[in-house]
Amino acid sequence: MTALALGLVLFSAFLHAGWNYLLKKSGGGAGLVTASNAASLVIWAPLAAGLIAWRGYEFQPIHLALMAGSGLIHTAYFLFLDRAYRSGGDLSMVYPLARATGPLLSIAVAVIALGEHPGPLAIGGAILIGASALLLAGNPFAWHRRDARHALVFALATGCMIAAYTLWDKASVATHRVPPLIYDWGCNFFRVLVLMPWTARRAPGSTLAAWRERRGTVIAIAVMSPLAYILVLTAMVFTPMSLVAPAREVSILFAALMGAHLLREGDIARRVVAAVGMALGVAGLALG
Repeated sequence: MTALALGLVLFSAFLHAGWNYLLKKSGGGAGLVTASNAASLVIWAPLAAGLIAWRGYEFQPIHLALMAGSGLIHTAYFLFLDRAYRSGGDLSMVYPLARATGPLLSIAVAVIALGEHPGPLAIGGAILIGASALLLAGNPFAWHRRDARHALVFALATGCMIAAYTLWDKASVATHRVPPLIYDWGCNFFRVLVLMPWTARRAPGSTLAAWRERRGTVIAIAVMSPLAYILVLTAMVFTPMSLVAPAREVSILFAALMGAHLLREGDIARRVVAAVGMALGVAGLALG
């Protein structure tokens, strides 16, 4: 991996953990998620339009289909992640479980459906992720609590969406050559088309309330979330996924530290050790 690609991915990891921290700290909610996505459309529109004019880019039907598909997957991702946090899950617990599930699912699909045979490093990484997840969960009997169990389910569902959109978006920017910034803006456009009526029906007035009461958080997430993913998409264009994936999972450690120190979630030693174990496990999956 080049120094440029590594720098892009590591900065992206910090931004990604940062906006998750803001989402958890603010209390989240469909209104906040919708307001943040809508605000990002406005904030990033001038850059997207400028890039379209500069590159002479023309939207093609296949590109629009890719953006629409990714927008739907990302919509589910945002809603599952928000529910995991609002169901009582701590940042230092939900985030590592969600982030580590994607690569773990990828290797399982490769073995079961595609007949691939992972090497010892990949198998060791999978085992390390499982052991770290148990360590992160702490008392296994605590998961019988209804709120904790719901947080676990939504964290794992979030991980499934991460695996899905990673494969989808890699093909979009690397194979179909859609510019990352334009692609992310287009995906967000379709995301907002779904979120606005969904939120208006499920939580009337919550989007405007989030804008009035938590405007700073809305704007911060609107800037940080797209930027974090645009940086990853840019690295994917000229770097193999097997190198991008392990570097990106440093965000697991960032989130664990933020949860332990900034949100005072407790058990800092256990959670940081588990987060490091998950990051190393993902690295083993990607490189093995």
